[in-house]
Amino acid sequence: MAVADLMVVIIEVILKRINNIYLPVNFLFITPVCAMILVAKLAALDCSVWFTVSFTFDRFVAISCPNLRARYCTPRTASVVTAVVIALACSRNFPYYFHYEPKYLIDNIPYFCIEIAAYFTSPWWVAMEWFSSILNPLVPIILILLLNALTVKHILKSNKVRRALMSNVDNPNDPETENRKKSMILLFALSGNFIVLWTPYFIHSFKWQTTNYNYTDKYYSNPIFILQETGFMLQLLSSTTNTCIYGLTQRKFRQELKNGVNYLVTLNGKLCQ
Repeated sequence: MAVADLMVVIIEVILKRINNIYLPVNFLFITPVCAMILVAKLAALDCSVWFTVSFTFDRFVAISCPNLRARYCTPRTASVVTAVVIALACSRNFPYYFHYEPKYLIDNIPYFCIEIAAYFTSPWWVAMEWFSSILNPLVPIILILLLNALTVKHILKSNKVRRALMSNVDNPNDPETENRKKSMILLFALSGNFIVLWTPYFIHSFKWQTTNYNYTDKYYSNPIFILQETGFMLQLLSSTTNTCIYGLTQRKFRQELKNGVNYLVTLNGKLCQ
């Protein structure tokens, strides 16, 4: 999840937006390269979103399904889920490579990417946009809300039973209850952050479907364009805050990050133990 979020920042913010705004024309503006960057961005966004869903499901199984936990919560399962999500994200978004055409032809080299004319009228592309709007983020939002509701219901029920069992214990502190509370906080932080920051983009995606909004109407006096840009900004912000939240709340994650930094700054760990 952290790597997918980082890839979104690298591809969309650095290779696309910063490059387009601040750097002169370079090889990244060549149409095939530009189209590939846009496809990679969409795939990274899909990975980021569905890794969040996978993480939510993983926590649901670990907390609410003790019989399934031993079989599902394993490194092998994590590897399989990661590979499947990446493969589906790449294959689903690859058709968008053909949804761009060059804006200019300079010395027989195509530059820049603009949508083909059929993008706004073709039933194929209309269906693709509807499918994308439903698959990302409508379905993830529904799944995250459902899984979190079931997880919280199980935690509250279990805590009630444990409090009743430990009512006569001299030491009221219960490490298991505290761990469950931390799991709830982490779940709500990640899923709440995702839902809040993706909602403007979700609203805009359905607004575009109902009005067939022309993306060339890029004026800040246009409310739809303002909603579009706000949605894009918050969508990218979600990719950065998810990683920060996960890093701040997970002790093992922080320790591995510290180990990695020490390994880099001490010349492969040879200067100090």
